[in-house]
Amino acid sequence: MNYWLFKSEPSTFSFEMLKAKGKAGTQWDGVRNYQARNNMRAMQIGDLGFFYHSNEGLDVVGIVEVCGLAHHDSTTDDPRWECVDVRAVRDVPNPPTLDQIKANEKLAKMVLVVNSRLSVQPVTPDEWKEVCRMGGLVPTP
Repeated sequence: MNYWLFKSEPSTFSFEMLKAKGKAGTQWDGVRNYQARNNMRAMQIGDLGFFYHSNEGLDVVGIVEVCGLAHHDSTTDDPRWECVDVRAVRDVPNPPTLDQIKANEKLAKMVLVVNSRLSVQPVTPDEWKEVCRMGGLVPTP
């Protein structure tokens, strides 16, 4: 099991919008960064991720599951760009904010803290457990 963090501006695509897509989920499209694309290429079905609201909110609001492997991003004709499919799993009861995450020394090396602009980023198992704890969740699995 690998863990990830997916960033989206809630005015563009919010966690509520993803939840409305249901069990089928949707493609995580529009990513135009090679590192983020390569992160999606490394994902496996069943990997879990945090859904992070960027620019507005700046907090981890939900848990998502990868439900489709990397494939061509249908929002472009450029074959370089790929995406995965994700679906909502659950809300985070007490969404940890970016300020709270930055203040937690256990998360000092988290990509969200050291490279906050990357839209799709890896999360270590220890970071996953700590952010889940902060958000009021028992880490899964």
